[in-house]
Amino acid sequence: MKKTFQLTHPKIKYPRMIEAVKHEVRKYLKRNRKKALPEGVDFWDFACKYGDTEADAKVIHLSEVDKLINDAEKRELESFYLEVIPTPGHREKKEEE
Repeated sequence: MKKTFQLTHPKIKYPRMIEAVKHEVRKYLKRNRKKALPEGVDFWDFACKYGDTEADAKVIHLSEVDKLINDAEKRELESFYLEVIPTPGHREKKEEE
C-alpha cells in the first residue's frame, strides 16, 4: 500500500476520517498476514514509510504507524503519506547463555 490519505471531506468529520484511515491500514495488514508464506519464510514483515508528503517520507517501524496517525490528528494535517509493503521475515534464534 502506497497511499496519500486525505483527511478532509465536506460531509465527514475529521475524527471519523482518522478512524477510517486506521481501519484501512489494519485491514490491509490482516489481509496480507493471511497470505501463504513463501518457502523458507517464517512470517510476513512490513517495510513502512511515513511522511507529510511522499517526498518527506522516512522509514519507520510497523509499531509506530498508529502513533504517527495520532500525531497527524494532533497537528490537524489535511493529508499524509503512508507506505506499507509486505516483505518476507526470518526469525533469528536467541543466543542462550
